[in-house]
Amino acid sequence: MSARIYQPARNAMQSGQAKSGDWILEFLPAEAKSLDPLMGWTSSGDMNSQVKLKFNSKEAALEYAGSCGIEALVCPPQERKHNIRNGGYGDNFATNRRTVWTH
Repeated sequence: MSARIYQPARNAMQSGQAKSGDWILEFLPAEAKSLDPLMGWTSSGDMNSQVKLKFNSKEAALEYAGSCGIEALVCPPQERKHNIRNGGYGDNFATNRRTVWTH
């Protein structure tokens, strides 16, 4: 049994860094999914593909995988560059602006 350990990316509606430090252990599919000919639904006999375990750190996820005998592949997260402006959000409403602020 093998699994992938990764840190999920933020969704499109998330601008801050809150709740982005969790690590996920997700089992890799053991068999291919099949298509039901009548309804068109996809199905699989692999129940582990539905399991996602959440951990506070990468080390905790690796320790769990090691104790259960799971081969784990760690995918490093892609760090994002923080966009910090000099004046910040309040600078949009400053009374001493030199130029007109419009959209």
